[in-house]
Amino acid sequence: MRISARADYAVRAALLLACGEAKGSPLKAEAIAEAQDIPHKFLEGILNDMRRGGLVVSQRGVNGGYKLARPADGISIADVVRAVDGPLVSVRGVRPPELSYSGPAESLLPLWIALRANVRQILEGVSLADVTSGRLPAEVHALTEDPAAWTNP
Repeated sequence: MRISARADYAVRAALLLACGEAKGSPLKAEAIAEAQDIPHKFLEGILNDMRRGGLVVSQRGVNGGYKLARPADGISIADVVRAVDGPLVSVRGVRPPELSYSGPAESLLPLWIALRANVRQILEGVSLADVTSGRLPAEVHALTEDPAAWTNP
């Protein structure tokens, strides 16, 4: 799986909005872009996708900006990635259940399905609140304790 720049920027913007959730005031796109070193115009498109995906709401005017559409503990990292990039796992742009293989490649389909299931389990199991609080779920933390997880094979 490859995390695109769009997905990375979207998650970082959502995390900043989650941190501002307690204050209740919207954050301007310019402030988010500056705080996270994200190109402003690129961020505007990402925030629009997140708004269409029901993750953020925008408010116009002098005190306008963006806020999360629901509490940070109710928005998973998977929600954010899907809003800006679509399906979490695809093969040649096709969702695994829509694929079919024959011959020696026949066992690829269950492999892609298993990969998708694992990616979903991790990304759907971690909320914005988990990340901002620094308290990742135990199963995620356990995966990072394996030294091999930090190296390039």
